[in-house]
Amino acid sequence: MKLFLLLTASLFLVPLKAQEHAWVYFTDKPNVAQSLSNPISILTQRAIDRKNLHSVAIDERDVPVNESYIASLKAQTGITVRAKSKWFNSAHVIGSVANINALTGLAFVDRVVFADDALNSGSKSSSTTLARPSDKLDAQIEFTYGNTANQVQQINIDALHALDYTGEGLIIAVLDSGFPNVSTMGAFQRLRDNGDLLNGYDFVNRNPNVYAYTGNNHGTLVLSTMAGFVNNQFVGTAPDASYYLFRTEDAGSETPVEESYWVEAAERADSLGVDIINTSLGYNTFDDASYDYSTSDMDGNTAFISQGANIAIEKGILVVTSAGNAGNDPTWGIITAPADANVLTVGAVNASGNYASFSSRGPSADMRVKPDVMAQGSGSTVVTSTNVIATANGTSFSSPIMAGAVACLWQALPNRTNVEIMQLVREASSQFLAPTIQIGYGIPNFGDALNLALNTEAPPVQNEFKVFPNPTTGRFQVLMPTGTNRALIEMYDVLGKRVLKKEISSTNNFIEIGSFQKGVYIAQIASGSTKKTLKIVKQ
Repeated sequence: MKLFLLLTASLFLVPLKAQEHAWVYFTDKPNVAQSLSNPISILTQRAIDRKNLHSVAIDERDVPVNESYIASLKAQTGITVRAKSKWFNSAHVIGSVANINALTGLAFVDRVVFADDALNSGSKSSSTTLARPSDKLDAQIEFTYGNTANQVQQINIDALHALDYTGEGLIIAVLDSGFPNVSTMGAFQRLRDNGDLLNGYDFVNRNPNVYAYTGNNHGTLVLSTMAGFVNNQFVGTAPDASYYLFRTEDAGSETPVEESYWVEAAERADSLGVDIINTSLGYNTFDDASYDYSTSDMDGNTAFISQGANIAIEKGILVVTSAGNAGNDPTWGIITAPADANVLTVGAVNASGNYASFSSRGPSADMRVKPDVMAQGSGSTVVTSTNVIATANGTSFSSPIMAGAVACLWQALPNRTNVEIMQLVREASSQFLAPTIQIGYGIPNFGDALNLALNTEAPPVQNEFKVFPNPTTGRFQVLMPTGTNRALIEMYDVLGKRVLKKEISSTNNFIEIGSFQKGVYIAQIASGSTKKTLKIVKQ
């Protein structure tokens, strides 16, 4: 993982290793029909109510794994079980290649997938396929935002706060690397007094006391941007939401098991009825380079953590994640997992609303717009674990600032689904009609998002053809004007020679120019009387 507080890291390559990471997938689960007929035996009532409200199915993935299978794995020679997943009906194990491969001989093991893809006979497993608003209140709430004024007002979440939409009734799970002093420091006194600091868990150390680990305070900083409150000096974006704190990141190492910890925590969040997950974490490279992902793996469907994030979305949770801090990295540059999933991915801007150069760019490997939206991540105001108000840089902070704002919007629109809320945020953003690889759909205006929903306005109309991304390294998408279903695109080089002619549709609108030489091309796109000439740069 990368903690998306802006840090400098060293990369160490390990040439040989005796232990491998792998996922072991089971053939079945016990008592599925019985569990589904009595869902309170596997989920909390709040989780059941949330799923019913948004018509989310309770299915076999909600049933826990067979504990006898876990016990049997633990009894096998040279095998250590580090995590388990009910969504994937699997366990994360560590052992030698030979000992892990021997597990396929167990009757209850369906298959084994190594984190080092070179050890797999095939490719990595793919993921499971994917009302009336609240009344506005007459009384207004007035906060003195102090040091947080800019990051709050930049996305106009103070407009919702003024209507008493402050996240109350929503539960946010924070999946991070450490939360020292949250249970005692002054900036969270209001949170504790209101009973909004819920139970946590340390998945790395298997400790129900999430505050016992004090080796990293990243989670404390992240939480402060949402839940912190210092009278007249500091107000988080969702000061009245409730919070579960889950440690899933081992800041002292970088191994694939951290992805499994994350999925396990997301599953627990779902079973507890959590509404929103914030994660300021991302994965692309590891201590052992054989586990590294490539940029082409950032397709939302390859990394284990991204597959898990997609299921969380299917389960009705709204997942908000940092885009990453690789914007200045010449060998990577783009988003990391799970920012490539079907989640709300947040990049960083500065106090003036300009793109912060460290913020990871898009698009995803399969050409979806990423990041989705932006919030302040350069010069963000946080509260440290010593209860000091300070500033910090990183998409680690743009994500929770956004997550808190989303909680306030969802409080105002409780009958909307997670997917509908995400789309409202995108549509209320500054670049919705012209997304870019740096800032996606831009900076949201949450006042506009609420008005858009309350007034049941139609989405903004797109009047012309656009392409994304541009410049491109070899593949781009043609965005159609509203109401246009088919078009013809022709491309010409600088000498006027036509190099491409293709009919496109609203569902088949990707253009491949990977074989073209680098340079400038002219594209003419037409559908009836609607025409557009564009300059396209091939990098």
